[in-house]
Amino acid sequence: MGDLKLGLAQGYWGAGPQPNFVEMAVEAEKLGFDSVWSAETYGNDAFTPLCWIGAHTEKIKLGTAVVQLSGRTPTSCAMHALSLDYLSNGRFMLGLGVSGPQVVEGWYGRPFPKPLARTREYVDIIRQVFAREAPVTNDGPHYPLPYPGDDGMGLGKPLKPIVHPVRNSIPIYIGAEGPKNIAQTVEIADGWLPLFYNPYDEGMYAENLTGMRDDFEIAQMVTVNITDDIPAALLQMKYFMSFYIGGMGAKSTNFHKELFIRMGYEAEAEKIQQLFMEGKRDEAAQVLPDELADNMSLVGPKDRIRERLAAWRDSKVTTMLVATTNKDTLRDISELF
Repeated sequence: MGDLKLGLAQGYWGAGPQPNFVEMAVEAEKLGFDSVWSAETYGNDAFTPLCWIGAHTEKIKLGTAVVQLSGRTPTSCAMHALSLDYLSNGRFMLGLGVSGPQVVEGWYGRPFPKPLARTREYVDIIRQVFAREAPVTNDGPHYPLPYPGDDGMGLGKPLKPIVHPVRNSIPIYIGAEGPKNIAQTVEIADGWLPLFYNPYDEGMYAENLTGMRDDFEIAQMVTVNITDDIPAALLQMKYFMSFYIGGMGAKSTNFHKELFIRMGYEAEAEKIQQLFMEGKRDEAAQVLPDELADNMSLVGPKDRIRERLAAWRDSKVTTMLVATTNKDTLRDISELF
């Protein structure tokens, strides 16, 4: 058995936050969880909930999974990270992601193309801010610093952050699904945040993870459902998976659907998207095999989950992010560990 760490995945809000999101983080800290993670889409931001949690905790690490690149300039994002790391006494981890064209262009009003090049520039600028070794500059086309455009005043000058960071190297994780994005993540980041991961079939990632350092982290969200009704739990997981395959992206561009195609489920992914477009979500949820949903989650009685934890411990995953809003489930998973 490996040294698999536990984290709490709190995700993004719906109409509002989970009423017990701070209590859950406090309980996770008491149980020895390593980290708690917050997310954003086009509602809440990912930083503010972690400020609230950080003020009520002392040890648990605070991560964003993930902050959307297009929502902030690189230096603005670095300021958020630097501030939260300072206030939490060095507990912050910055998880970044490009999101998708529907959100980037529809919500943020920014162009989506060149996600790999944009990510590389973004991370480089952030690392410059954290390092505080010299004024921050960037010659790249996506985030040029100082601003070179003819529509500016031409008075911009390179600056260093006024604040002296608690740490000059805050860990950076990247949410990545595409092969090239994963390979770049291994090169430029400290960790990877996959959305879906099958510990029973890691071969599809082997080539993309070539050159992975020994200290590289993989933090994977895993739905945990302790129950005697395994079919119902698997169906709930299939609803979650089919929603991403069929509904989280345009018909022509859906990175989640493309991931499942690479996993070998092309026919199923196409059928799910078709059913989603027809408004048949219940039918779409039935398409994926139970085995796949089972492999990507931990469902069933405690003894079954204890046995199936072995696959996660033996995988390349270093932190399992438990997705739950139930304190009892947190305690149970802690005991199973």
